[in-house]
Amino acid sequence: MQMERRSARRVLYDRVLRGLLYFSAFLTCALLVVLIGYIFYRGLPNVTWELLSTEPSVLRDVIGILPNIINTLALIFGTLLIVLPLGVGAAIYLNEYARSRRMVEIIEFATETLTGIPSILFGLVGMLFFCQVLGWGSSIRAGILTLVIMILPTIVRTTQESLKTVPASYREAALGLGSGKWRMVRTVVIPSSIDGIVTGCILSIGRIVGESAALLFTAGSASILVGNLSDLLGNSGGSLTVALYMYSMERGKIEVGFAIAAILMVLTLLINLAAKWLGKKLKK
Repeated sequence: MQMERRSARRVLYDRVLRGLLYFSAFLTCALLVVLIGYIFYRGLPNVTWELLSTEPSVLRDVIGILPNIINTLALIFGTLLIVLPLGVGAAIYLNEYARSRRMVEIIEFATETLTGIPSILFGLVGMLFFCQVLGWGSSIRAGILTLVIMILPTIVRTTQESLKTVPASYREAALGLGSGKWRMVRTVVIPSSIDGIVTGCILSIGRIVGESAALLFTAGSASILVGNLSDLLGNSGGSLTVALYMYSMERGKIEVGFAIAAILMVLTLLINLAAKWLGKKLKK
């Protein structure tokens, strides 16, 4: 009788936990669907060709976000162009080449600490150093370098954890076949951990696209079209998130804010899909 009661209790316990698990998963998915659906419902009807292809003008009473789209793309690709080689290279060194375990532990602790620091503090430091000490003022390049400092710990940690998942037997087999250290890392370790590197890239893109506080301090909020890349990097420029804040909070144009939010979601989805596709190509 006692065994049967214990068995019944275990079955009941298992069913309750399984039900809670399914309910939590359903609630998470439902919240995500409701949030995305509501943003698209409020935002997509306000997305027009004029909004996407013009710059704002008070004199002509035109609302346009083309400069903000260009600034956002410049911030994303400029940041990734710098942070990916630095972050992946640092992770490879720490995991494959560094001999001092104490030094590795200190760097890991530092990167984990930096990951949890609020972004507005990075913006304050970026404003003081890049904008004032270096004399760049509010500019896209100041925003890019601030984002590099902010994103670098995330890239290092995600890449490092991905490298740790590669079995030691892969390394031993490559070295046993006569491969050098770098050839082993390049042809065996990195392809085996490319999924984690892509995941870190996607997380970084999400943080770059969603960042506003740090960019308000460093990149500014201007919405002006420029003629070349040099002027783009040297001038002040607001991203889409900054434009969303300005239109929604400063000007009270909530519908324009929802339109920008919908554009941000579509842009993030496209870039993430492109990153996953590139990761599959690199893995092959």
